[in-house]
Amino acid sequence: MQAAPLSVTQAVISAEAAHACVGAAVKAAHSQGLAVNVAVLDASGVLAAFLRMPGAPLHSVEIAIDKAYTAVSFGLATSQWHEALQAHSEAVREGIVRRSRFVAFGGGLAIVDQGQRIGAIGVSGASELQDEAIAQAGLNALGLV
Repeated sequence: MQAAPLSVTQAVISAEAAHACVGAAVKAAHSQGLAVNVAVLDASGVLAAFLRMPGAPLHSVEIAIDKAYTAVSFGLATSQWHEALQAHSEAVREGIVRRSRFVAFGGGLAIVDQGQRIGAIGVSGASELQDEAIAQAGLNALGLV
């Protein structure tokens, strides 16, 4: 009987792609006259790239990181959690939103390449819709939709 492997290979976002993603998001925010924080995490939830635009809210630094953390953890856009939780029990609905680092409002998107979650982007500092659109601009720069 063959033993199970002791390790597996996991695809993660490259440094170049993480920086391109953040750069495109910042450019999109700047073009709208917005100041936001943008974070890209790798597939393990570790910070890969970050930029705080001058004037972006200080509390939004951690919110941007946590939006990306939530998105990479579950592979679900943070804006979709309100609807997704409706299918669960009251205990789940109330419990999961109390989890540390869990964010259930727009601005966090998973980064998926060839069917594999390689990271996530989180944007915070504008409205939920603006944050998500700015995050999407980061994905678009990578050729992802």
